[in-house]
This record gives sequence, structure tokens and C-alpha cells, in this order.
Amino acid sequence: MESTRVDRWLWSVRLAKTRAEAATACRGGHVRINDRPAKPAAPVRVGDTVRVRVHEKNRIVEVARIIEKRVGAPVAQECYVDHTPPEPATPQPVFARRERGAGRPTKRDRRVLDQLGLSRRSR
Repeated sequence: MESTRVDRWLWSVRLAKTRAEAATACRGGHVRINDRPAKPAAPVRVGDTVRVRVHEKNRIVEVARIIEKRVGAPVAQECYVDHTPPEPATPQPVFARRERGAGRPTKRDRRVLDQLGLSRRSR
């Protein structure tokens, strides 16, 4: 087998949860094969680069093997080479920390925290 439908391949390598979801992504313009928009029936071959956006994540994969049936996750990962760049680390929100046992903040403390934008009330 030298090629298969892109929606079937996306489903079989577990990049999409269902084949219908993969087809919807294709119709919505979220799948590109070698930088060209792909319809659900577009053929995908070994060596093609597939860019897909599913579940609010962009993935860039290179086809290493063609499969048509859904297989286990370890086998599915062998069917593509992931070229997706790592996501940038999101900064953790900073909260004002009070010493344990310091009690409830006073009105003055709350004003200072509000000015700094660190209190939970200011969100």
C-alpha cells in the first residue's frame, strides 16, 4: 500500500479521536499536506509533511508509514515523525503569600495588594 486517505490516516495514527473529526478538520481548512490544503480524500504518502490543527493544538508530522486500520498507541507513534515545535512555557500567576498564622489581611494590606494586582479580589 503506497497511499491512503488523509482522514483515515489521521484517525489511524491517533491524531484525531474519530474519522469524522479528521474529515471535519480537513473540510475546515485545518489540514495541509506539503503546505497545500487537503480535503478528506486527499492521498497521503510516505515522506509527506502533514500539518493538522485538532483540539486547539497545531501538529506538524512527517508520514513514516501508511496504515489504514487503527492500531495501538505505541505502534501508531512509529507511523509518523513529530516535527512539532515545543510549546512555550506559560508563566504561572503570582499570588501574594502571607506567613502561616498571620491572620486575615487588614484593610490597608488589601489596598496594597490591590495596587500591586496580586489580590484574588482584583481578578
